[in-house]
Amino acid sequence: MDKATGHKATILVVDDDRHILEVLEARLTSAGYRAITATSAMAGLEVVKSQVVDLLISDVRMPGMGGMELLREVKELRPRLQVILLTAYGTIPDAVDAVKAGALDYLTKPFEGRDLLKKVSEVLKRPVAGRPPQEGLPPIGRVLWGGKSAAMAELYDLIDRIAPSDVNVLLLGESGVGKERVAHLLHERGSRREHPFVVVDCGSTPTGLLESELFGHVRGAFTHAIRDKKGLIEAADRGTLFLDEIGNISPEMQVRLLRFLEDRKIRRIGDLKEIAVDCRVIAATNVDLPAEVESGTFREDLYYRLRVVTLKIPPLRERREDIPLLAQHFAESFCEGHAMPPVKLPPETVKWLTEYPWPGNVRELKNAIEAGAVLCRDGTLRPSDLQLSGLPQRPMKPLQESDSLSLEESERNAIVRALQQAGWVQKDAANILGISRRAIHYKIKKYGIEIAGKRSAAEEPNGEED
Repeated sequence: MDKATGHKATILVVDDDRHILEVLEARLTSAGYRAITATSAMAGLEVVKSQVVDLLISDVRMPGMGGMELLREVKELRPRLQVILLTAYGTIPDAVDAVKAGALDYLTKPFEGRDLLKKVSEVLKRPVAGRPPQEGLPPIGRVLWGGKSAAMAELYDLIDRIAPSDVNVLLLGESGVGKERVAHLLHERGSRREHPFVVVDCGSTPTGLLESELFGHVRGAFTHAIRDKKGLIEAADRGTLFLDEIGNISPEMQVRLLRFLEDRKIRRIGDLKEIAVDCRVIAATNVDLPAEVESGTFREDLYYRLRVVTLKIPPLRERREDIPLLAQHFAESFCEGHAMPPVKLPPETVKWLTEYPWPGNVRELKNAIEAGAVLCRDGTLRPSDLQLSGLPQRPMKPLQESDSLSLEESERNAIVRALQQAGWVQKDAANILGISRRAIHYKIKKYGIEIAGKRSAAEEPNGEED
């Protein structure tokens, strides 16, 4: 266990000598680290591309690609990955070249095991250039609905690169992919993590209340304003403001928010004075904002203010290789949190989970696993337990290029099945899918789904649920 980071750091060791790899792996494992080994620089580079690694230890002299070339390649992929180079040729020029290339330290062979462990501990404690110290933070994949897929490894790297800055970030992704978790992670990995992380749900807050929630008001500004109230923007001063479902705000609120982003000042409702607020802004949406801009329902200037950097969070169906790991994690966490015996996931259950389209993404998977853990018998979660929790009897298999059924049709079918199971009650169907009521209403309207005994959502005059 590394004291600097508060978690079991993952260390990649690259050396063409298998004996040295075995010795280093044993040393690091006994010291509480998680060790990954690779017998060539190319193999090590593949590990860096596919997994989250806290520290790289590499030999300098290896056949083919050497340690210095590996270092340069790694720094292109992960500029802030910490590196220690090992060499039997410990000359000053080599050491200078290594430092210039981005290595944090240099160790000369032969070395004592305790010297290596001391060096590893020292390097992991150091803040990385351009990023604040990360003491007490768990590995990025542990606090995010993640996995080991290439798509998530790329997202992890982008988060680590963006977090230290104060630029505005726009998070794009379907309902249930974990946008709020990504926003929280950007906050925790940045320089503002000691200050507030304030969440504003723009989708569920009525338009008439959102202005007061965001900007606050003074006593007497309107009926029932019996005292001054600080708004959520002001509450996020020196911290991070997360605007969830930003695509749902009214044109009037778009104007006020744009003015704040330009001036970084707010004025409470009913007040004359302006208040300066220093906060980072992260916004999220599951709607197509460029299309909203094109249609004129969302301001183009506000869109460009919000999307200085854009992060797209992939849906679960695009990273199915993560599903077994996520399912096991949710089962273990739920059982541990509720003092329940561990639950097993047999191969047929894992296969079922992998083939299901998950229109509600990771949130739907989490809900299904937790419900299945409660319903299962003999400590084994079977597909029938998932069906009892509200999922269909037969999951749709992953779509191939030759399939005539589109992703949109798959999602539409899943929503219709959920509505049927819920007796056409939209909020219950949303719970089955693990998505919000607003999200299911949006999808019902999008696909023109006819609600039994009612007009389609697309025909509803005000777009509200009953």
